[in-house]
Amino acid sequence: MTTPLISVVSPVYKAEKIVPELVKRIIESLTEITDNYEIILVEDAGPDGSWAKIEEECKRNSKVKGIKFSRNYGQHYAITAGLQYAKGDYIVVLDCDLQENPKYIKDLYETAQSGVDIVFTYKEKRSQSVFKKITAALFYKLYNYLLDNRGHKIHEDIGTLSMINRKVADAFLSYKEFNRDYTYILQSLGYKTAYKKIQHDKRYEGTSSYTFSKLFKHAIASITSYSDKLLRLSITFGFVFFLISIIWAIYTLYMHFTSNVPMGYTSMFIFELLGTGLILMSLGITGIYIGKIFEQVKERPLYTIDIKVNL
Repeated sequence: MTTPLISVVSPVYKAEKIVPELVKRIIESLTEITDNYEIILVEDAGPDGSWAKIEEECKRNSKVKGIKFSRNYGQHYAITAGLQYAKGDYIVVLDCDLQENPKYIKDLYETAQSGVDIVFTYKEKRSQSVFKKITAALFYKLYNYLLDNRGHKIHEDIGTLSMINRKVADAFLSYKEFNRDYTYILQSLGYKTAYKKIQHDKRYEGTSSYTFSKLFKHAIASITSYSDKLLRLSITFGFVFFLISIIWAIYTLYMHFTSNVPMGYTSMFIFELLGTGLILMSLGITGIYIGKIFEQVKERPLYTIDIKVNL
């Protein structure tokens, strides 16, 4: 069997009405480059009929291949599974919601031919409300600060749509972290990278499954998996509070010997609450890191597959 020139990997979740259009647009874009391709759709055990639509596309075209998870694992695990089975010399990763149009695959491929290993895309204009744009900017500013990327900032405008070569795919798959972020790992690899500007379209159908709470949980998982900055900050907070306590103790002694004003308990009560809060926060942060270690050392599979089609 001939090795595919290009593999396209797309994680699918709650996209029953999108899958046929997604496959159609991907094929239209790929055939402008080559007929030697494969499309791998990884269904993340969603609650709708996305898998049935994937099976229909697989029956219609043997180059379309389907993977169904046994339960919901998440976008980045679905991407990992797709990369695990992708055989192409170049691999495209894109979301299933069609906000990132597959028509840009040709541009990514042409850029990749210039000698770069990774081609990211960033959104020229986000189809979001002003409030969401502002909160996203603030979120990523804090996210990058806590992530401590050593010069590699995660920008909110960088999307999932990207192209990597075989070397990068193999390097990505060599990472065994239980908690994983596709874009972050790619940026940490250090390979030659290019960026292409694209238009950010509206979702083809439905609403995004990425709620603020899910984004927040993913951010905490990434920060505690790739950075120890929270631990270092807890030490800093503890040291600052220790200095404040010394200053307060000196002030209290001074007032005791120089003033007849009775000392109340309000300030002491406030400092006790603050100190207890800092201690509990530090213990909580430490507990999160210990939990991550516990998850990692079990060495469980990153995902389990229920069904494979055309693979």
